[in-house]
Amino acid sequence: MKDRSILTDYVREHWPHYLMAVVLIILSNIAQAALPRVLGQFTDALLAGNIRYEMIIDYSLILAGIGIAYNLLFGAGQFSVMRLGRKFEFAMRQSLFRKFATLSEHYFSRQGTGKLLSSMTNDVTSVRESISNGITMTTNAIFLFLSCLVMMLLSHIPLYLILVSIVPMVAIPFLVVYFGPRIRKRSMSVQESLAVMTESAEEQLRGIRVTKTFAIEPTARQRFGSTVDQIRDNQLHLVRMSSLFQAAVPFLGALSLVISLMYGGYLAIQGSITIGNFIALTLYLRIMSGPLQQIGNVINMMQRSSASLDRVNRLLGEQPDIQDDENALPLAASPDLELRDLTFTYPGSERPAISGLNAHIASGQTVGIVGKTGSGKTTLVKLLLRIYDPPAGTILLGGTDVRRISINSLRSRIAYVPQDGFLFSTTIRDNIAFSDRDIPLEKVENHARQAMIYEPIARFPEQFETRLGERGITLSGGQRQRTSLARGLAKTGPILILDDSMSAVDAVTETGILENLVQERQSRTTIIIAHRISAVKQADWIIVMDEGRIVQQGTHQQLLNEQGIYASMYQLQEEGLHS
Repeated sequence: MKDRSILTDYVREHWPHYLMAVVLIILSNIAQAALPRVLGQFTDALLAGNIRYEMIIDYSLILAGIGIAYNLLFGAGQFSVMRLGRKFEFAMRQSLFRKFATLSEHYFSRQGTGKLLSSMTNDVTSVRESISNGITMTTNAIFLFLSCLVMMLLSHIPLYLILVSIVPMVAIPFLVVYFGPRIRKRSMSVQESLAVMTESAEEQLRGIRVTKTFAIEPTARQRFGSTVDQIRDNQLHLVRMSSLFQAAVPFLGALSLVISLMYGGYLAIQGSITIGNFIALTLYLRIMSGPLQQIGNVINMMQRSSASLDRVNRLLGEQPDIQDDENALPLAASPDLELRDLTFTYPGSERPAISGLNAHIASGQTVGIVGKTGSGKTTLVKLLLRIYDPPAGTILLGGTDVRRISINSLRSRIAYVPQDGFLFSTTIRDNIAFSDRDIPLEKVENHARQAMIYEPIARFPEQFETRLGERGITLSGGQRQRTSLARGLAKTGPILILDDSMSAVDAVTETGILENLVQERQSRTTIIIAHRISAVKQADWIIVMDEGRIVQQGTHQQLLNEQGIYASMYQLQEEGLHS
């Protein structure tokens, strides 16, 4: 994506509205620039002694009309620009969220959530302010300055007096060249430190219960305080440079006014110009000092927003690691799953997470996968769902390489229930019906019964309309797991994967859930990943993994007879139950 393309594309798309707003602001500048000329003419007429009361009324009406025209025109132009800026802000946040939805898990493992949130808030706001205030202030500064110059000439103020008075303003472009890059560099540092602070704040707030449990509030405050200190230092550097620039620009305007007072006053005493022209000149230079100040503000704003816009453009230019094949196919209705010498190493790692896996799971089977922590069970699931792409030809569904299957078709038809199922801050019903919000309440209740979470929910005053706290904090650990399981059961598809998703429930509840699964999942494939043998012993086929490899396969009884890792795990767990 080309630099600043999202901004230029938006302005190009809405150019008629921006043009109308700019024209309104230009007309308001012309009206404002007429004010000193009228006052100068009134002053000369007053000093000449040939003004009548009716002329005073006329001049008053003219000045009132100028004031009304200026406010109406400028107000309408500014409103139009501000409205377009808010629409741009909305569109940019929508674009960022759509981009985040397409990126792969590997990207989010490298980028902190706080930095991404900072881009959607701080960076987007900064760019919106630049496009809104920047257009208004730039148009106002340029055309008000030009309008004043034209009006001074029409007022018969000598050209040499005008040129001498505005000499100090020639230095403004040199100030811009010097201060601009330095302000931009410091703005980039401020935005980066704001992103770090947002990330730190999010982490500290998410872990506040752990912090309180361990009574380490001072340590948490110190850790967060260090990020705030960094923001303070960076902002002070930015403020110091911006203040110098913003002070230098109006100083040049004041210097022009001093020159006009000294030289223009001398010419008025000598009779070379009228008193009215002298008053008009000083008023024009006073008005022109406003645009000079605005130029300084615009440069500061643009340099700051440029750093934000660069960050946003980089995010929008990110490409997902996992993409559909050009000729992607839909997932078969009832696919077999086959692993062919599957080996995978995570990016940045030297050691394979899984190595040489070979297995076949027939459609409709219930298969258990057990193994110690770190044996590669979850990695296998991530490859099956294409959270990470497996090597070509190593995972086949329905005889088709998983890399040739449409990502949407693959993931929409596989229900995955992880150990720590994320629950959203909405109602229990919405969480269970997450894959299809049109599911009737009766089906939601049925899936809750299958996951053995119906009775606890029914005891809540609002039952399935109970709103959960952040990450489902309203529920206990076991209740969250069972609610997540009910959500997985509500997602109709040929394959259901339970990734240690009953670890927080007791043995009796686990048995009841497994019995319900047998009835619910007939003729559909179910993969149960677990540490507890009790969760998989009734499965049609069991795969045992250790250190990234499949070390055993068979039924429960066959694996017990082999006296290998599976039998050892079973014996230890049985002893633990009876101890």
